[in-house]
Amino acid sequence: MSEIRIAMWSGPRNISTAMMRAWENRPDTAVVDEPFYPFYLKATGKKHPGFEEVIAEGEIDRHKVVDRLLGPIPDGKKIFFQKQMTHHLLPEIGRNWLGSLVNCFLIRDPAEVINSYIKKKNDPALEDLGFVQQAEIFDWVLKETGSPGPVVDAKDVLQDPRRTLSLLCQAIGINFDAAMLSWPPGLRETDGVWAKHWYSEVAKSTSFAPYQPKDVTLPERFGEMHQQAREIYDRLYEFRLH
Repeated sequence: MSEIRIAMWSGPRNISTAMMRAWENRPDTAVVDEPFYPFYLKATGKKHPGFEEVIAEGEIDRHKVVDRLLGPIPDGKKIFFQKQMTHHLLPEIGRNWLGSLVNCFLIRDPAEVINSYIKKKNDPALEDLGFVQQAEIFDWVLKETGSPGPVVDAKDVLQDPRRTLSLLCQAIGINFDAAMLSWPPGLRETDGVWAKHWYSEVAKSTSFAPYQPKDVTLPERFGEMHQQAREIYDRLYEFRLH
């Protein structure tokens, strides 16, 4: 198998870290956790938990980050899974380098995203949720390659991990590995330094948690935000693997 670099583009409050765990459990795969996060915090000044530590210990030169993502795959592995947050891809990073990756998209119902996000921060802007940026990246891939990148919905993954991950691997052009369905608990060296602030639930996990239907009622002030996010989600949902 030739080398494959996979960028999985997701917004926050999704199952992106569990997805990274699934890929890291493959013996042929190396992973990297939100490589643009330090640059994003430095550029925007957003005071996220661990702000100073993330910037101090991370790579804030966007050019060096891109070089790493396109460079040798760590540990001599054949697959390089890159967990990417869509809102971290600020305009100044550029887009042309994305053509060297298999760009995949992890989507989640926006009502569930907003409901989860406001438990951590009660005044998000639409740009904080990553939907607009996800659509922009999706459209770039569609325009430049002539076909959409693989889209997976978090609900589909949780309802049937084996089937959905098998479809994803097939779309990428690699064999599915059952090792993706479970993993050891705990944090690990490949997690970003921010893991202690955000990954408490994932650290307890050993597999994808079964999907739990949620009866979400959002505060009225999020009505317009939800509608804008819903339009983007619905468009990408039409392309999902199922």
